[in-house]
Amino acid sequence: MTHTDIDEHTLSLRIEDLLVERNPRGMKTVQQALEPGYYRRAARLMRNLQGTVLIGTGFPVIDTFETDGPVGAIALYDALQSLGAHPIIVCGAPLSTALADRYRVHNIKVGPHQHRQQEAQAALQTLQPELIISIERPGMAADGNYYNMRGEDISPRAACFDTFMQQAECPTIAIGDGGNEIGMGNIQQALQSLDIVPAATTCTELVIADVSNWAAHGLIALLGWWHQRDLLADIDSLAILQYLSDRGSVDGVTRENQLTEDGLPASEGIKVIEALRQLTGFNA
Repeated sequence: MTHTDIDEHTLSLRIEDLLVERNPRGMKTVQQALEPGYYRRAARLMRNLQGTVLIGTGFPVIDTFETDGPVGAIALYDALQSLGAHPIIVCGAPLSTALADRYRVHNIKVGPHQHRQQEAQAALQTLQPELIISIERPGMAADGNYYNMRGEDISPRAACFDTFMQQAECPTIAIGDGGNEIGMGNIQQALQSLDIVPAATTCTELVIADVSNWAAHGLIALLGWWHQRDLLADIDSLAILQYLSDRGSVDGVTRENQLTEDGLPASEGIKVIEALRQLTGFNA
């Protein structure tokens, strides 16, 4: 096992290109709207955390949650905790209930309600986060509603995490793979070419990938490279997918309860992790 002598900006660029090379939902197309080095800039915000980190995730599909988002959130949770931070996953039911037996969870109310601002304000005041991360959370569109990749209004089943990002006094990172997730307001102009209702909520640093879970792995790759620890080797994607499946998850594309991410077999995500380990010099 060797620690590669590549510089961090070049490493970030290679990660950025690796994670959009399949381009199923147009992220390679909109990549040019982001200033290069966005993985490095986002990961730097995570590098030396010792306090609370809020990780918002959970995209509603039918009456449950999809696998893309929670897999990456759990990987980030474990990596950040191993580096000394205090992560908390923020989500609505049924995901909040599903995760509560193993992880610290802060539950947020599902569906439109008048107290979204107060809900976020109270949580931020109590939890005092050093950083907020959103991974594959539906982002509020310009009309105030939430939409899935098919353009369907999912507002009745979506909890609001946008208010956490908007009211935060700390830096915020958002991860998405389609344009309708929190943070995509940073590149709203570029999203006009995609067949979606774009999200309007912005963030400090936006990170994109072909599958949002894979973006989490890209950020963990940089953290491991800095700390000279093979953090990616600790991720068992299949075990996480099984854990979620046992609790009712579905694939966001197929809407089936299966061990897949956005219609892709788990083996594809595992290949991405191995490619990232090679880039960072931690190849088996």
